Amino acid sequence: MTQVAVRSARTRARQGAHHLLVLLPGLAIALGVALVGLVVHDRFPVVSPHVVAVAFGILGATFGRVDDVFRPGLKVSAKRVLRAGIVLLGFRLSLSELGRLGPRALISVVVVVVATFFGTRWLAKRLGIAPGLGLLLGTGYSICGASAIAAVEPFADASEEEVAYSIALVTLCGTLAIFVLPGIGTLLDMPDAQFGAWVGASVHDVGQVVAAASTHGASSLTTATIVKLTRVAMLAPLLAGIAISARRRRGADAIEGAPRPPILPLFIVLFLVAVAIRSTGVLSLSTLARIKDAETILLAMGLVGLGSNVDLKKLRAVGGRPLALGLSAWALVAVVSLVAVELSSL
Repeated sequence: MTQVAVRSARTRARQGAHHLLVLLPGLAIALGVALVGLVVHDRFPVVSPHVVAVAFGILGATFGRVDDVFRPGLKVSAKRVLRAGIVLLGFRLSLSELGRLGPRALISVVVVVVATFFGTRWLAKRLGIAPGLGLLLGTGYSICGASAIAAVEPFADASEEEVAYSIALVTLCGTLAIFVLPGIGTLLDMPDAQFGAWVGASVHDVGQVVAAASTHGASSLTTATIVKLTRVAMLAPLLAGIAISARRRRGADAIEGAPRPPILPLFIVLFLVAVAIRSTGVLSLSTLARIKDAETILLAMGLVGLGSNVDLKKLRAVGGRPLALGLSAWALVAVVSLVAVELSSL
């Protein structure tokens, strides 16, 4: 190796080390908050560690506690770390578990996702809300909340404030669902399994699904988890469709030299690979448990980063119409999923 090559390698190594040092403070604070979320969840199972992570990020941004030294690492957490968590989320899914639902239940899940996604975007248009914000909320409410919003954000042409507002709304409505849905289920005298299916089909975050379904017993929790993870599996085809639409929309720019967005982002491809690996049955239960712990931590770290962009004082400028859209979308997914569950159980 020549001296020039050696110096070049040393320079790259120093630059890499410096870059890592710049990221460490933000990554460390995100990891610390994620671990706090796990402790809180362990003490109070009704509280999702992901909700704790988002809340800490929002409070830090709102009250000016996010110093510039933390921002590079938090930015990486909000994108790369969060996407790594989404990849690991695929290890919760197996084709055999999805098959346990049966064709009618699977069709019901697809109907709920499609109706919520397009219904929310239609409501956004009627309310005069920007298409980007409508896309973020439609994806978040129909699939898996903040994680889905993060996945679709590159295709939404939305501002940071709109992304932040979307995350805040799905977090708010998902948290409300933990307390509202069990009461409605009891009022309607729903069987445990049927209530679990409703929760899995309508609540956004996996942790929130577990918290709500647990109030009606083990049968409810099992059904809710399977239905919810089936919704999560819909993230891949939905995102592929959104990406194809974005490629067509940006076709003129691509001709001028700007690259088109990929049909399927790499992290979604890896998500599908994770599903395939889980479906083979080669992973032990202890390995899957460790992967689940890592997934929870990575997703929580990412949500700290996303939440750190949410300054509630600045969100006032967005206005009340997005709030009306968020609450309407929450009602839409709850009603559509309730009807779908009732029909699929006939």
